[in-house]
Amino acid sequence: MFTVSRRPSDAFIIVTVITLLSSASAVAQESATAPDSGTPGAGEAGEAPAELSPEELEEIQKALGSDAREAQQNAPTGTASAPQSSPGGSALSLPGVGSTSGANFLDLSFILDVAAAGFSSKEPLQTGGHDPAKNGFNLQQLELSIGSVVDPYFRFDGNLVFSQFGVEIEEAYGTTLALPANLQVRAGQFLTRFGRLNPTHPHAWDFVDQPFALGRVFGGEGNRGLGTELSWLTPLPWYVELIGSATDATGESTARSFFGASAERVQSPLDLQLTGILKQFFPLSDDLSLMWGLSAATGPNATGYRNRTDVYGTDVYLRYRPITDGGNTTLITFQAEGFYRRRQVPDDVLTDFSAYAQGAWRFSQRWATALRYELGTPARGESGDVVTDPLDPDWTEDRQRISANVTFWPTEFSRLRLQGATDRVGWRESPDYSVFLALELVTGAHGAHAF
Repeated sequence: MFTVSRRPSDAFIIVTVITLLSSASAVAQESATAPDSGTPGAGEAGEAPAELSPEELEEIQKALGSDAREAQQNAPTGTASAPQSSPGGSALSLPGVGSTSGANFLDLSFILDVAAAGFSSKEPLQTGGHDPAKNGFNLQQLELSIGSVVDPYFRFDGNLVFSQFGVEIEEAYGTTLALPANLQVRAGQFLTRFGRLNPTHPHAWDFVDQPFALGRVFGGEGNRGLGTELSWLTPLPWYVELIGSATDATGESTARSFFGASAERVQSPLDLQLTGILKQFFPLSDDLSLMWGLSAATGPNATGYRNRTDVYGTDVYLRYRPITDGGNTTLITFQAEGFYRRRQVPDDVLTDFSAYAQGAWRFSQRWATALRYELGTPARGESGDVVTDPLDPDWTEDRQRISANVTFWPTEFSRLRLQGATDRVGWRESPDYSVFLALELVTGAHGAHAF
């Protein structure tokens, strides 16, 4: 995690960088439409450009046509004769690609998540890095989302998260746009696509906090790291995507079941976390669709030489929206994930299981409600008996949590959510209770979320 201390100079640098990014985007958009100062007919600064006569316009059109024919004749075999625009409207003139329009546009957005929280326990067992974790007011995060098509070959995406005490680079990666055979590569720092919830950000969740299964298995920030990912959209009759990634296996809040916070370093490919995912989509009808995934991750852990951790998961997402009924705003979703973890430790192999299942019902344009159930079992050794887990020594019995909430959207740019939960922690004498009132505000251009 990259952290910036709270010094006035650092804050000034951050604000300056954001201002420059916004200015660059504005300048790029203006340059795409403003007349070039060297173009005939352009006036001095602050003056309206002079009008061209019909003869001058005809001469310019002839010259442009001649240049286009010459470029087409000199282009390599297989080049399209018509100009090609890059996927995001960015613009370059490259051999073999065709001309594009002139500038790439930077999408910037800020997303603020804050919450007032109340807990019955003095030590709440919240595992998410952005969960409300104390009584009173909580700044969950201020996220700066940045995205742009760089050129016809790459797209850039980044997410910077501001907290009260610093800044972290949550994601910063490039994605290819023009590989053949339905292949795509990502490189940089990114959330792995293990399961359903891990690759998403808090503003895409149906609940204020993340399921404790993710924090227990991967860490409070979700499973992510520096690395590379290859995905392939298969040519099968239904949607099937295969994904494989290799990432650093370090980080207490991002690779908890692997190297975690240890000082271990990569000495061979066996010291990387390897992740494989299968995702399938089934349009059951015009109103009902299903997505089902299988995930597996393997990597080293810090308990001994060549000891490893394996995590297996499955996820399902069912979505019902009656689009055939014009004007109906109903949306019903069901989502569930299960995580089976196997970890080698000195003289034993530990296994445990964590899962959650949730349903959400958006019964009008501005109102929705949701219910979630979570389960986590204690670690068991090869003998089948409950044993002490070095990662969670107190986790000696089952833990179950039930959460319910009501959400109200004043507009598509703001959201209010009231959530309550009861946490049945087997190793505590009495249940824990919590209540959250959360506010989310979104400003700026933000890309659509994945299905």
